[in-house]
Amino acid sequence: MPVIVIASPKGGAGKSTTAILLATELALAGARTVLFDCDPNRSVSIWASRKKLPKNIEFINDVGESEIIRAIKHHDTDGKIVIVDLEGVASRLVSRAISQADLVITPMRGTTLDATIGARALALVAEEEEALGREIRHAVVFTMTRAIRSNQHKGIEVSLKGQGVDVIDPPLMERAAYSALFEFGGNLRDLPPQGNMEGAISNAIEFARAVYQRLAEPVEAAA
Repeated sequence: MPVIVIASPKGGAGKSTTAILLATELALAGARTVLFDCDPNRSVSIWASRKKLPKNIEFINDVGESEIIRAIKHHDTDGKIVIVDLEGVASRLVSRAISQADLVITPMRGTTLDATIGARALALVAEEEEALGREIRHAVVFTMTRAIRSNQHKGIEVSLKGQGVDVIDPPLMERAAYSALFEFGGNLRDLPPQGNMEGAISNAIEFARAVYQRLAEPVEAAA
């Protein structure tokens, strides 16, 4: 089954939030999900420690560079979706995880700094593609997005698409509920009311659906 790697060399881009939202929404839809926390900041581990893990989610942490490929292959079995949250640097561990991916997602905010540093993740994918001799589907998702997008955000998105980069629609909006996951654990349906809950849940569902659609497409159909 698919391996999804969440990778960006920039800290604070929303990698852990993206990984948790994707894992919990896929699990709620009935998919058996394995979520790896390979980020030294252990943000996903904080989420996992808050309460009992949601149904259909298995959590793995403390996996280093020497074990990451073996660990992914061990859990990459029929009926499971593996999601790997990586450290915010360009490291050997990151490259090894990318080498196992069916889809690499790079979260970035709509700022020039995020786009500039996030582009390094796309370069890492290209390096692994060359080394492996195969295409690795990759996509960008904008995170912490507001309803009215800045001209900077719009310009970055146009530039990425113009370079043939796959940009996931919808972006992940700036929602209080997403931050609250790290305080309360569980999934969005478990949380005490946090702002526009209906909007947060709808956004997360549509994001997970867009990711799943990419996994279902032949590689040659990827942007």
